Amino acid sequence: MTGTATPGANTDRRWFKRFGRTGPAETRLFCFHFAGGNTSLFRRWPQELPWYIEPVAVQLPGRADRFTETPYERMAPLVDDLIKVMEPHLDRPFAFYGVSMGARVSWALAHALRERGLPGPKALFVAASVAPACDNGQWEWDGREDGLVGYVRDMGGTPVEVLQQPELLAGLLPTLRADLTVLSTHDFHPETPLDIPVHAFAGTEDPEAHPERMRDWSRETRDRFALTPVPGGHFFDDEGQQQVIRVIVDHLT
Repeated sequence: MTGTATPGANTDRRWFKRFGRTGPAETRLFCFHFAGGNTSLFRRWPQELPWYIEPVAVQLPGRADRFTETPYERMAPLVDDLIKVMEPHLDRPFAFYGVSMGARVSWALAHALRERGLPGPKALFVAASVAPACDNGQWEWDGREDGLVGYVRDMGGTPVEVLQQPELLAGLLPTLRADLTVLSTHDFHPETPLDIPVHAFAGTEDPEAHPERMRDWSRETRDRFALTPVPGGHFFDDEGQQQVIRVIVDHLT
C-alpha cells in the first residue's frame, strides 16, 4: 500500500515538479499526467507559459524518481493524499489541467475539495479522456487477446524501441496497470456538477477519447463548457501542445 502523504519539503519535491521555475505567479496550474506517464510531459511548460501562470506538475508514485514507491490502485486514497500535500499550496488562485487519467484525477480532486469546503480550482482543463457520463463498465484495455501491450500499441505515444524490448515493457506495465485500475474501479457519479468552467481538448484521431466522447464533459459543470479539437491522436504532438497552452493562457489571463 502507498504510504500516507505528509506535507513537508521532501514530500513537496516528490509530488511537485517545477522544472526550475521560481518566483511569484498570480495563478498556479496543477498538471496531471496520463496513465503510465510522468511529469516529463510538462518539462517545457515553464518556458511556454507567461510569468503570471506557474505550472506545477504532479508526480504520482510508481514512476520516474518515485519508481520504488507503490502506485495507487484506487482513486479515493489518491485524492485524499493529494489534498494533504496540496492544501498548503492553495493560498492563491489555481486551476487544474489533466491528460487522460490525469483528467479524471483532477475532476475527482475538484469535487473532493468542494465537499471538504476547501478552495477549489478556478477552471478545469481536461484532455484525451472520455467523459465520465460515457462510463458503462467496459474499458478499452480489458479483455483484449493482445493484452495490455496491444492497448499501449494502439494508443500510440510509446516509443517502438520500448515495445520491442520485453525488459522495458516489464518495467512499464505494472504501473500502467495500477493506474488503469484507478480508473476502472472509480464508480463515481456526483449528484451536483461542478460550478467552474470546464474546457476539453480532444484529438480528432484519438481511438478512445475522440471529440464526440469528450463532448459530454459539458454535463460535469453548471458553468461554461468548451471543446477544442486538436489534430492527431491520444497523445498530442508539439503543435497540439502549443494549441492547448494558448487556450489555457487565454482563459486564465
